[in-house]
Amino acid sequence: MTEDIFFKSIRELAALLGSKEISAQELAKAYIARTSKLDPKLGAFLFADEALALEGAKRSDARRARNESLGVLDGIPLGLKDVLALENQPLTCASKILENYKSPYTATSVKNLEDAGAVFWGRLNLDEFAMGSSCENSAYKPARNPWDLERIPGGSSGGSAAAVAAGLCAAALGSDTGGSIRQPASHCGIVGLKPTYGLVSRYGLAAFASSLDQVGPFGRCVEDAAILLGAISSYDRKDSTSLKVQKTDYLAALSEGGLKGKKVGVPKEYFPTGIDKEVRAAVEKSIETCAKLGAEIVEISLPHTELAIPVYYIIATAEASSNLARYDGIRYTHRSAEASDITDLYYKSRAEGFGPEVKRRIILGSYVLSSGYYDAYYLRAQKVRTLIRRDFENAFAAGVDVIATPTSPTCAFKLGEKVSDPLSMYLSDIFTINVNLAGLPALSLPCGLSGGGLPIGLHLIGKPLDEKNLLSAAYAFEKSGNLACAKPAFANIEKF
Repeated sequence: MTEDIFFKSIRELAALLGSKEISAQELAKAYIARTSKLDPKLGAFLFADEALALEGAKRSDARRARNESLGVLDGIPLGLKDVLALENQPLTCASKILENYKSPYTATSVKNLEDAGAVFWGRLNLDEFAMGSSCENSAYKPARNPWDLERIPGGSSGGSAAAVAAGLCAAALGSDTGGSIRQPASHCGIVGLKPTYGLVSRYGLAAFASSLDQVGPFGRCVEDAAILLGAISSYDRKDSTSLKVQKTDYLAALSEGGLKGKKVGVPKEYFPTGIDKEVRAAVEKSIETCAKLGAEIVEISLPHTELAIPVYYIIATAEASSNLARYDGIRYTHRSAEASDITDLYYKSRAEGFGPEVKRRIILGSYVLSSGYYDAYYLRAQKVRTLIRRDFENAFAAGVDVIATPTSPTCAFKLGEKVSDPLSMYLSDIFTINVNLAGLPALSLPCGLSGGGLPIGLHLIGKPLDEKNLLSAAYAFEKSGNLACAKPAFANIEKF
């Protein structure tokens, strides 16, 4: 089996499985062997269950032997960010406070993939409780970027992006609260999609900020993202924010529409003077490519963009302080052995279990929700959030079909470069946060390489529940042949 198999798309792998050129068990064993060899230096996995993977692969082979294949995902090895519940598997959120916790149930999005025959075998690394932009906040180990092991893979879903980019799983699920799928996808040279809020059930997703969190896919190409989105999107009565919408075949829709005749909006606020010159050049060239493919390029304004960072870090931290109050050392989390009474148990269990960034956000969130400050901070932030959403509504109402921006202001930075400067770290998500505040669908896909060989991502934003046209536009761009890294390779595999 050649290394090339680890860089094939889901459809290509499915074709090999369907033609019996390879069995699901052989494929699973190949991924297991590759991960055992490479992940000790990459740090993408927090936990791997080889027995679970081989058991799932065996069932997949048995179905194919009976001509009862469940479809394109049957037998495909997938990874899960360690915030998504899978029954009887660890669910640590990369935090010491959940170090010994195993989930008693399965997340709806994961169950949907199980029903499609997908094979799971790994829990993927992240910033603790999805709070971070570099995957350095994990309580266990940092994840590294497979294009350059001295650089971050992005966050918070850094393990998911690194695993897919390195060929350690065919695709993966992550979560996106302020860019946690799209930013690492950009840094690792793959495709990452954040769906419309409510399109994919959040049941079984460990909550960070409930009005912002969304489950979404990572893939090697736009087609992979479309396949996974089609599988995981469904109405779920277990999630009160789940939307009742008609099931869409996103894969079939890829070749429909494209960019010809579409109006692509380019917000002037997303190209500030501080953006990296190579990122600007790659994205501007990508916008020119869209024009060559038949799109009309129009400059638009999203005037409240500069308020996104303060609004996000008020709303997200406020919701985090409430959601994380359940981790108290009483029920199923880490319990301090040093406590002298019940009050001391609360204090010490949380102090020992949570890392510095999580503590920082809990404290900030508790402050903005406290008596006397709620109206001044949280309520005002919610009002500005409405203005941010209206900026997008006005752009789409004026006829814009898709909005194009950079995904991140820079390429992947070096490990440790921003750890001591939280504000600088927060600015890594400056182009992605608005999408979560507005509840819109968006994706990042590769659009070039820096002079140093690092991936650069193009960020496409769509109308609410318009993933069909968003994916179609992205697919047309991807197929244009003008990408420097259309099929991201594990550039530094020789370092292993």
